[in-house]
Amino acid sequence: MSERQALTGEDWQAWVGRKETIREQIAPDRVAALGATLGIEGHHAAGAPLPPGWHWIFFNRFVPRHELGTDGHPKRGGFLPPVSLPRRMWAGGRLTYHKPLTIGGEGVRESTILKVEAKSGRAGQLVFVTVSHSISCDGAVCITEEQDIVYREAAAPGAPAPAATPAPQDAAWSEEFRPDTVLLFRYSSLTSNGHRIHYDQAYARAEENYPDLVVHGPLTATLLQGFAAKHAGRPLKSFEFRGVSPLFVSSAFRLEGKSDASVLDLWASSPNGALAMRAAAQV
Repeated sequence: MSERQALTGEDWQAWVGRKETIREQIAPDRVAALGATLGIEGHHAAGAPLPPGWHWIFFNRFVPRHELGTDGHPKRGGFLPPVSLPRRMWAGGRLTYHKPLTIGGEGVRESTILKVEAKSGRAGQLVFVTVSHSISCDGAVCITEEQDIVYREAAAPGAPAPAATPAPQDAAWSEEFRPDTVLLFRYSSLTSNGHRIHYDQAYARAEENYPDLVVHGPLTATLLQGFAAKHAGRPLKSFEFRGVSPLFVSSAFRLEGKSDASVLDLWASSPNGALAMRAAAQV
C-alpha cells in the first residue's frame, strides 16, 4: 500500500466487518489490583458487580515483543487496519450498561470494526476507526460499547500545542486527582497497554512531542464514571466521552460535573483550566 493509499483510506473497507472474540475470567485478583491502584478499597470479591469502566482491564491481548511497534503498541494489521500514520490513541467512546459484569464470572467480548474514515483537519491527516464491542458474562449481555480510535501524523519537533478549549466554570461537584508515575505504570500493566507515552518520558518528549508522560484516556474516563456514580447515587445506564486535550503526570487535574435530572454533564480539566475530556452519563 502506498503512502497516498494509507492516507486516503483506499483498501481499508476490507477491514470493515472484521470480527474478533476474546474470552476471559473477570478475575477477582485483577479487580482488586485495579482497586489498589486507584486507592478504592472493598467490593472486589467474587459475585460482586464490577464498577463501570473497570472492564477495560480485561480482553486486551498481551502480544510477544517481536509483534510490537516502536511505540509499544502491537504492530499494524491483524484485527485493526494497517494505518501508516504513526500516532494512535483512543479518542472516545459510547457505552450502554445493561447489567453489571459479575466479578469471578466468565466474560466474552465480541468485537466488530464498524467503519474506517480518513479526514483532514488542523492536526493534518487523521484516520478514525470505530469498533463495536458486545460484552457478555455467563451468557447475558452486560455492556455494549463503541470505541473510537484515531491515527494521526507525527508532531513536528517544537511545534506549539493546539489552542486550549476552556473547561466549563459552572461545576456543582469538583474534586482533585493527582496522578503519578507508579499509577500510570500499574494501569498500563493492568490493561496490557505498552504505549510508551505512558511510561517512557524520553520517548514521549522526543518522539511524540509531549512535555511529560501522558495520563491514559481510559483511566480518566474510568475516574469520571466513578465520580458520576458517586454523585448520582445510582448505577450508570450509559456513558459517553471524548478526549479533547492530554493530561500529564506532572500535574493534578480536576474531575467536575453537574446534574440535570437523570443526565450528568461531566468533564476533566487541566491545572490551567483547559478542557481535557468531556463526558455525559445517564443513571
